[in-house]
Amino acid sequence: MSTVPLTHEWAGEVWDWPLQNNDGVVRVTNTKEKFEVGLDVQFFAPSEIEVKVSGQDLLIHCRHEVRADSHGSIAREIHRCYKLPADIDAASLKSHLSSRGVLNISAAKKA
Repeated sequence: MSTVPLTHEWAGEVWDWPLQNNDGVVRVTNTKEKFEVGLDVQFFAPSEIEVKVSGQDLLIHCRHEVRADSHGSIAREIHRCYKLPADIDAASLKSHLSSRGVLNISAAKKA
């Protein structure tokens, strides 16, 4: 197996595909009223998305096995971890997948 050199026109120092900053794919909101994470997971079925909390970490894992497409085959897997703010009410955490493939995870702040 040989390596194929990669050329690109990417100007950023960090590339976090497909969850890049400032492109509308990932949104993190932390206000006095709520904490919310929204991300585009349109390539995954609901059964392929897992959301967990471990201590103060919000863990998101999306994965699907190899699938054939018109060009060959593809497999996708994404892991994301967010540090939960200390002032959230962990019991209020909930997640929702919209029909457009946007995963929203939110929590209220402690009273």
